[in-house]
This record gives sequence, C-alpha cells and structure tokens, in this order.
Amino acid sequence: MLRIEALEAGYGDSQVLFGMNFEVGVGEVVTLLGRNGMGKTTTVRTIMGIVRAQKGGIFLDNEPIHELPSFRIAQRGIGLVPEGRQIFPNLTARENLIATANRAASNRSNGGSAAEWTLDRVLDLFPPLAERLRSMGNQLSGGEQQMLAIGRALMTNPRLLILDEATEGLAPLVRAEIWRVLERLKAEHLSILVIDKNVEALTRIADRHYVVERGCVVWAGSSEELKAAPEVQRQYLGV
Repeated sequence: MLRIEALEAGYGDSQVLFGMNFEVGVGEVVTLLGRNGMGKTTTVRTIMGIVRAQKGGIFLDNEPIHELPSFRIAQRGIGLVPEGRQIFPNLTARENLIATANRAASNRSNGGSAAEWTLDRVLDLFPPLAERLRSMGNQLSGGEQQMLAIGRALMTNPRLLILDEATEGLAPLVRAEIWRVLERLKAEHLSILVIDKNVEALTRIADRHYVVERGCVVWAGSSEELKAAPEVQRQYLGV
C-alpha cells in the first residue's frame, strides 16, 4: 500500500533523512523503531506532506504522493495521530471528532477495515470518550486526548493509520488500552504504521519492524526476528 523509496528530507540546510526505504502492505502493522532524533517523526511528516521530500519518492498504491499538498494526501486515505496529539483545545471532544469526519469508505476499496467509521463506532472503541463529549479538548486527560486523537484520525475513514509516539507519556492502564485498540484495528485489517518505544508490546502486535538510525533503515525483520536479535535492540534501541 505505502512504499518509501530512497527518501531524503530535512529542514532548511539541515538534512535529516538519508535514503529511507520501507513499505507497509495492505492489512499490515509495521513499526519504525529507533532512539529519539533519528528521523522517525520527520519521516511521518514527509509522508504527510508537512515536510517536502528533497529526493526519492513516496508511493500510495504505486502512485506518487510526495508532491501533493497535505490535505490531498489525507484525502487519499492516510490518517495521522501526531506526536503530542495536537487536538483542538477550544473544541469539545465531539466537535474534535466530527470536524474531520469523511464519508470516504469508497476510497478504501483497496484496503482498510470494511465498516465505515462513525461517531458511534469511535465511541464503541473508546467508551470513556462517550462521557466526555461535551468537555473541551484542553479539559481532557492525556489518555483521553490520545483516544480522541486516534478517534479523530479514524473519522477520516483512513486506509492507512499512522501513529507517532502512540503511548508516550501515558499511564500503564491507558497504554494497555491503546494496544488493545490497535489489536482490534489490526483484526479489522486496517493498515497501520506505528512509532513507539515499547518493543515488547510492538513485537506482540506488529508484523514487521524497521529500525532507524541517523535517517535511514539499518535493520528490518519480523517480530520473531527482532525478539531473537537482542544485539539489535541494545545497539539501536537501548533495550
């Protein structure tokens, strides 16, 4: 579904990505792993058109998207849960969700979960949000904000969901809830690209992993292969 080829990008004169290569197949859960500052978030921002690609390509269903504006990329079926959540603080939880609603199930004909995402379906996925619909975004806890950010992305009816730092700064019970949700989305065959530091949880959920070091992929493999490579975890992940 998504293919990244020899991608180079950065900020001004500072280059961050040096030939990134990876792909996400239909219905796969794939991770980008690595220490802070290695280029994972820049990769996500470049996929979404927030940072412009300098060289290389980004392809969705074999069609190039790296020259499209961000809103066109989102319309193609990529939903983003950004680092730091970035919900709208002065909108209610309900308004945050319906602001991004997109009846675009037809755009997911080549992949993604079968049922369209609606407000009721998001609330079924995240029951705590049902009790907070009238609360302003800045009145929600960190865990509730992350649930809201995921729900907001799902309301775009994406074929590919990208989560940048999926559980960063969350309490253990909330982290467990986020992993439960990702397992459920995987069971519905939604393609997912996730960045997080919890290797144990990710090897339980994900199909494949890419380890990033200084703006390029230095290791790739399955969950079984990653668990069997403690030297990779020590050298690149600090585990």
